[in-house]
Amino acid sequence: MKRITYVSHSAISDSAEIEEIGAIASQNNQKNNITGVLICFGGLFFQIIEGDEEIITRLYEEIFTDTRHTDVICLKTEGDVKERLFPDWSMKTINLDESTDVVIQPMKVLLNNLVESHGIIAKYTQPAILRIINEGLNPLNIQPVKVEKIVFWSDVVSFSLLSETQPVEAVANMINQFLEISSHILSQNGGEVTKFIGDSVLAYFDPLQADAAVQTSLEILAEIEKIRHAPSPNNLLHLLYCGIGLSKGEVIEGNFGSSVKTDYTIMGDPVNIAERLEGLTRQVKKSLILSTEVKHSLQQDWPIVKLGSFALQGKKMQVEAYTLDDPLVDQWISHEQIVNELSQI
Repeated sequence: MKRITYVSHSAISDSAEIEEIGAIASQNNQKNNITGVLICFGGLFFQIIEGDEEIITRLYEEIFTDTRHTDVICLKTEGDVKERLFPDWSMKTINLDESTDVVIQPMKVLLNNLVESHGIIAKYTQPAILRIINEGLNPLNIQPVKVEKIVFWSDVVSFSLLSETQPVEAVANMINQFLEISSHILSQNGGEVTKFIGDSVLAYFDPLQADAAVQTSLEILAEIEKIRHAPSPNNLLHLLYCGIGLSKGEVIEGNFGSSVKTDYTIMGDPVNIAERLEGLTRQVKKSLILSTEVKHSLQQDWPIVKLGSFALQGKKMQVEAYTLDDPLVDQWISHEQIVNELSQI
């Protein structure tokens, strides 16, 4: 058997309608030998469902798309369940808002704290893990697999200099702006942000999304250009520039780490190549560089320009690099220019 515990925000405030939902669920669950409990309080649904694995998985998929609630968060998924917690409840509905029992108040506080803590932890968790959890799966049970991906690597120009010479608040604001812009546009265009590494962003796209990866890169460069011109001259944001490297190939995707800390991420040569290509942007003074594999995967008619062949660290053979003939890609600032700009602040 399988058991799923989840919480969500209710779109229903009427207690009679909540009771009706519970009654209908109870009837349907009896037919499918599903048991569980639905607890309502403070605009939240807290539910546990248990039963045949296939039936519970299908039911949870329906729950996830139900418009009567939003922000469904899976708190726990249990497989190979031997014994039911609620063998006599096809779906017991408990509305804590209607109870005046003093014993109920600590339970409300406990559940509210649980939801709040889960929301905080979610902010520190990569989207892939949240998606796996919300699909009713345990990410710790996901085995590493070799898959083809388009790898995105981006990095802020001269960040070390800025972090060493400028106020902490200004540097933190710059990096947070950069990460916010990058992660939002990546997610919006189908990319998966897997890791922030200092001032760097590691993300990936499915192999057929080469055009989306290029479009994402241009949109990020465009947004960064906007904020460079928005702040006052004394704001560090006018010095925010980044390089982006795109590569494609087979990576290993899965859990990597120890008993203390685990990451769900990607590893492999394409990751290293994307990072090296991003570093190459400093040499060629272009904000975006594509590998040959990404270039060959493009379906749209992009203004591709060959930069030449370059020796990348860790690669025996030289690697061909490409960019776009685009004003956004041509916007660049050198380390020396940043030093000069900082001397005038």
